[in-house]
Amino acid sequence: MHELGVVIKVVETVEDFAKKNNLKKVDTLVLQIGELSSMIPRYVEACYPAAVDGTSLEETKLKIEVIPANVLCKSCENIFSFSEQQKRCPQCESEKVELLSGKEFLIKEVIAC
Repeated sequence: MHELGVVIKVVETVEDFAKKNNLKKVDTLVLQIGELSSMIPRYVEACYPAAVDGTSLEETKLKIEVIPANVLCKSCENIFSFSEQQKRCPQCESEKVELLSGKEFLIKEVIAC
């Protein structure tokens, strides 16, 4: 599970951000994770308590927003939700697509009290 190492790095980044911006206490950390990201939301949630243990973020809440995998059909310019079952454009049946979203892993928001 590579999520723990990544979440530890996120915690370090947020602690640095809070310190530089004189935030006394962080209440909530909001992450955005794409459907096709290598990071699995439930694993991120599971390892978050261990990652924040003993840090200034120990009492923070974690909120995860899942970003859908959307693709653009290069043939007809239709935008649709991509899945392993839906690889073709539902409008023109083309397989020529460009990924628009779904691989993200971002710190979206740090909410202070």
